[in-house]
Amino acid sequence: MLAAMPPSPSKPRNGGDPHIQDRAGDPVRTRARDRGDACPGALRLHRADDGGLARLRLPTGSLTPAQVEALADAADLLGDGHLGVTSRGNLDLRGLDEGCGGALAERLSAAGLLPSPAHERVRNTVVSPLAGVDGRGHGHAPAWARELDALLCAEAWATALSGRFLFALDDGRGDVAGLGGDVTLLAEPGGRALVRSGGHTWRGAAPDAPRAAMALAEAFLAVAGARDSGAWRVADLAATGTAPAAGATETGRGRDAAAGPGADRTTGPADALRDLGEAADACLHRAAVPAERTAPEPFPRSGPPDPGVVAGGRALSVTARLGRVSSSQFRALLPAGEVRVTPWRGFVVTGLPDRAAAAARLAALAEAGFLTRPDSPWLRVGACTGRPGCAKSLADVRADVRPPEPERYGGLPVHWSGCERRCGHPQGAWVDVLATGDGTYDITVRDNSAQR
Repeated sequence: MLAAMPPSPSKPRNGGDPHIQDRAGDPVRTRARDRGDACPGALRLHRADDGGLARLRLPTGSLTPAQVEALADAADLLGDGHLGVTSRGNLDLRGLDEGCGGALAERLSAAGLLPSPAHERVRNTVVSPLAGVDGRGHGHAPAWARELDALLCAEAWATALSGRFLFALDDGRGDVAGLGGDVTLLAEPGGRALVRSGGHTWRGAAPDAPRAAMALAEAFLAVAGARDSGAWRVADLAATGTAPAAGATETGRGRDAAAGPGADRTTGPADALRDLGEAADACLHRAAVPAERTAPEPFPRSGPPDPGVVAGGRALSVTARLGRVSSSQFRALLPAGEVRVTPWRGFVVTGLPDRAAAAARLAALAEAGFLTRPDSPWLRVGACTGRPGCAKSLADVRADVRPPEPERYGGLPVHWSGCERRCGHPQGAWVDVLATGDGTYDITVRDNSAQR
């Protein structure tokens, strides 16, 4: 029988980062993180003010009709009757009673959503949601996702990855390549693929891409362990001050890579990323993955699928307002060939017979409360949970949120937050609407493009 893990611990006030004074009295961070990753999972529930929170990873980005029904039932019987869609295309269940973790795990396992309980938090993958549906791209991403998930679940060392380490699998159109993946795969014409991590890029055969992604993840663990950085993600490697490298990490094969390039150096942030590239070369070689280094070049970029009929009527795309749907809305996505969950808090419904049928279904989903038009101002708006679900929030954000005027802020996405953690904020440039605690909000434009 599957058992739920203990709830994740609360976060220290300083975020878990040690503060060490240098000779000038300024703080120097010698570790990126000083605690384990507390990201919730399907088995490790997070305590929130409105009950337990479970987060289900969907490594292929898709659900069968039976899985949609199973999740809607779980929301009704165990949670608050709603499902949340995250910016990574994961699904949240909230309002879970204490002690229901085992029952939830049994339901998810029976639905085929927990192939390896030990790996359930590390199956973080975003996939081009229209791959293989609309005739664009190069068609490899769905197959990559299935193979990568099988490879992850087969390796004990992969459980050392944090619950935030992200794989982005792009079919070549450039929709998920810009979402800040720690390892990004991009399909190219002619059966080729680019593999990127930490500013380093390799080119190889498309069928080898999932094994290449595993090699780069292994290299990350090796370098993070050798430097004793506590890093959860690749960006963390460059977030610390100069510190002596420690011994090799105890993550299975990953320790061998750590014992190679950079293991005995006293290094700084730039050197950590250099070491990542060298360790990745070693891991690729050991895994017998033919891949050649290539100069970094900008990935193609495209936006999310617009709401509406897509793929000539064979599919449709809708978005959940503020990333949350009721169980009845979730069931309204059926019937379908499959339901794909997007990292833009939306859904792609496949398996429709023709454009007329797709248009009729789209109208029904609009009536159910989904965003179905590309000109909806709500498409630009996101929000954290806010009160009453989050104790740290200074406001009932979702009650306060309003869509911006169409031309305001130059079309940038707008994210409303109840506290300075700004949970779920977008990548790149965005408008930050932050609660102050006195009934007002501060509005600024932020740009975290350098973190991508």
